[in-house]
Amino acid sequence: MAHELYTRTNQKIYFAGLALEAMNKASHGGAMNAQALRQAECESAVFHLYGALLGLCHEIAGFYRLPQAHANRVELLLTQDVLDANAIPELAEMVELVRAPGTWLAQLVAAHAALYQPLQAPKKVKADVFQPLINVVSLEDDVQETLSHETLEQWRQSLKKMALRFRDGLNEC
Repeated sequence: MAHELYTRTNQKIYFAGLALEAMNKASHGGAMNAQALRQAECESAVFHLYGALLGLCHEIAGFYRLPQAHANRVELLLTQDVLDANAIPELAEMVELVRAPGTWLAQLVAAHAALYQPLQAPKKVKADVFQPLINVVSLEDDVQETLSHETLEQWRQSLKKMALRFRDGLNEC
């Protein structure tokens, strides 16, 4: 395998695709633990997409020989300070996307950060004392809502297109 910076980015995009395929199979499978498999693959896809984003940041930082070229988190590279020190159009575009909360890149970074947050119990409204003591519950109520396969695939395709577009620009220099 080549030891070029783009290799890791491509590898992580591929791994995210494998996780999405497994997520899709888990969603359509009839296994008892299908929901857990789906959640595991969803988290795996987010993890690999973030890794691909970090790999793309490493490609750009390596090309421009930035001192942050070996940063271990995207958040260390996509800052205004790095952008102010180095006028790099690729980083400027990524910083702009990360800052805008509705963009796919900001959502990806937020989803990755959420992987490391402790679970929080849903807030309950004070119950009426005249309500029955026994309630009917469903196991589906306890399952945390996961990102959709379509959303994750859209993020993967957007990241792939961005990487290819940036690479074309970097090669023209």
